[in-house]
Amino acid sequence: MKIRLKKIPEQVIVITGATSGVGLTTARLAARRGAKLVLAARNEDALKQVTQELTKKGNEVAYVVADVGKEEDVRRIAQTAVERFGGFDTWVNNAGISIFGRNEDVSLEDQRRLFQTNFWGVVHGSLVAVEHLKQRGGALINLGSEVSDCGLPLQGIYSASKHAVKGFTDALRMELEEENAPVAVTLVKPAAMDTMFLQHAKNYMAVEPKLPPPIYAPEVAADAILHAAEHPTRDVFAGAAAKLVASGAHYMPKVLDGYMKRFVFGQQQSDTPARDRGEHSLYEPRSGLLERQGYPGHVFESSIYTRAALHPRTTLALALGAGFALAALWRRRQSA
Repeated sequence: MKIRLKKIPEQVIVITGATSGVGLTTARLAARRGAKLVLAARNEDALKQVTQELTKKGNEVAYVVADVGKEEDVRRIAQTAVERFGGFDTWVNNAGISIFGRNEDVSLEDQRRLFQTNFWGVVHGSLVAVEHLKQRGGALINLGSEVSDCGLPLQGIYSASKHAVKGFTDALRMELEEENAPVAVTLVKPAAMDTMFLQHAKNYMAVEPKLPPPIYAPEVAADAILHAAEHPTRDVFAGAAAKLVASGAHYMPKVLDGYMKRFVFGQQQSDTPARDRGEHSLYEPRSGLLERQGYPGHVFESSIYTRAALHPRTTLALALGAGFALAALWRRRQSA
C-alpha cells in the first residue's frame, strides 16, 4: 500500500517532550507552518506558556500534562487530540532523558526509571498512536539517537534504551507493512544537539558532563521530523556525525571501540565540579521552554548530509547541474 501523508498545514501533530529542546523546536516550527498541535510534557507551567505563545500567533493548540512512562497518561494525550481536533495525523515520540556515569555506579532504580521514559514511553506512544492511525492513516515518528547503533561509555543505560527503541520501531514497521496498514513509521537518529540534554540528565560523575562534538542545532532534528511527517521515510540521521558513528559501528566496530576508549571518556567530562546530584529531571520536571543550552563551541546550524539524504532527487539534480557547468567551463578553456 502506498502511504499518503498530508501537508503540514493540514495536519494535527502530537509531540511528547514538547517543552524543551528538539520537542519545543519542532512544536514552534510546525506551528509556523500551520499545523494544529497537541503538546505533551510533565511541566504544566511550561505547557501553558508555550500554548499561550502559539495561540497568540493564531495557532490551534491543546496541551496535556503527561508522563509518557504511564500508559494511562499517553491514552489521555490521544483522547485530547480526538476531542479537540477529531484525531491526529502525526505522532512524535520525542520525550527522553539521560544518565551520565559508569554502569556499575548507576542505581538500578535510576536505570529502570530512564527506561520507563525512553523505551516504555515510546512503546506506549507508538501503540496508542498506531491504534488510531491504522483507521485514518498518518505518520509515527520515534526519536532514537546516534547511539541507537553503538554503545557510548558513561551513557550506557541511555545507549541501551535507544538500541531498544530502534529494535521496537523496526519490528513495528515491518508488522504494519505486512498488514498493509496506512502508517509510515520513521526512526529519527540525531547526533549530539545543543539542547537542555545535559541540564536534565542525572549525573553520577565528579565533574559536570559535556557532549562530544560535533554539536548540531535542534532545528536539524526538527526539520527531519517534519519532513518525515509529510514524506514516508524509513529512518534518517539528523547530522552527518550520526551517520558516521553508525557506519563505524557497522563496518569497523573494533576501531570505533578503540576511538571511544581513547577519546570519548574525556570528551564527556568537563573541568567543572559536578553540581548537586539531585538537580536533574529524571523523576520530576525542571525548568522548561528552553530550546538550547548555549553550547560554548561551534554549533552546526544545518546539515548538508541530512538535507541531501532527505532530498536525494534535488541533490542529484544540483550535482548534475554543477557537473555540466564544470564540463562546459573546461571545454571553453580548452578551446580558448
